[in-house]
Amino acid sequence: MVLLDIIFYAFVAVVFIQAVFYIFFFGRFAFLKAKKVSSKNIPISVIICAKNEAKNLKAFIPSIISQDYSDFEIVLINDASNDNTLEVIKDFEKQNSNIKVVDVKNTEAFWGNKKYALTLGIKASKNEFLLFTDADCKPLSKHWIKEMSSHFNNKKSIVLGYGSYSKIKNSFINKLVRFETLITAVNYFSFAKLGIPYMGVGRNLAYTKKEFFNANGFINHIKVRSGDDDLFINQVANRKNTAICFSKQSFTDSIPKTSFKNWFRQKRRHVSTASHYKLKHKILLTLIYSSQLLFWLLIIPLFTFMYNWQITSGLILFRFILQYIILGKSSKKLDETDLLFFLPLLEIFLIIIQLTIFINNLISKPNHWK
Repeated sequence: MVLLDIIFYAFVAVVFIQAVFYIFFFGRFAFLKAKKVSSKNIPISVIICAKNEAKNLKAFIPSIISQDYSDFEIVLINDASNDNTLEVIKDFEKQNSNIKVVDVKNTEAFWGNKKYALTLGIKASKNEFLLFTDADCKPLSKHWIKEMSSHFNNKKSIVLGYGSYSKIKNSFINKLVRFETLITAVNYFSFAKLGIPYMGVGRNLAYTKKEFFNANGFINHIKVRSGDDDLFINQVANRKNTAICFSKQSFTDSIPKTSFKNWFRQKRRHVSTASHYKLKHKILLTLIYSSQLLFWLLIIPLFTFMYNWQITSGLILFRFILQYIILGKSSKKLDETDLLFFLPLLEIFLIIIQLTIFINNLISKPNHWK
């Protein structure tokens, strides 16, 4: 019985920790009201780095060219592709005067390093304000540039946006991919609103050239192949210089992985950068994940032996109600409400996958930028 007592009180503590995070952290974003920000029409450089993306570029670049914005250029970076990516972007350049092509060759020092290619693209851009997306992404409206750029001001030099993944009917892996994306976005938007921003996603991210060069670019983590988005933001973002943009007209949409193997490999690359985050971020993120894992693990012995089952059931119900309210509000903002029906199942799968990724990354290093 002593062991069950310990397990029970540990469960109470875990639910308390979860409640604190949902109310005081994630609630900051869930109940946030979007403020109308006037468009500034500042000159913008949209930067896209592509490696073997000829097909996607043909499909998605037109949605960027057709943006309803008065002053922008598109910097297309060919990162040593071995398909006809360079030919595709040169064709776009011929047809559009506001497109600039940067052709990157592999070098011995920076072989296959996306950060090197991005650095060359940033240097080639003519504008101070930079907006980033990926070659397989498309803006969901013609006002993407306007919405993202409107959050720049004298104090805000970084804008975090939302990059969604396309919905595929009757696909559980698609729901899992999108659920992970939703949870990640809720995390980084909430942390930013609390004044402790820790990451952004390169599918929809903006910052100034001054911010980039003041930090000496990616030099502090140039040897870490991933992290051109989250590690850079983790390094330079703070309470004063970071804004968030979550209007639906500011979203980008990407092609999701359709096989578990490919998605798992992708997430291994993404998760590998977390060990380089600032200590305060690592502590908070570890606490969030650990409390989620323990919540489900501790339920098993408590219900197996029906130990204080009334209180245990009440705590579980309380946590689920709180979770549905917070994630429900957040998913409505990010247009992902269809995921709520599968919430407990998706959460369990994601927790197991994250644990598996952590163990795998301890054993071997993941592959990187194509």
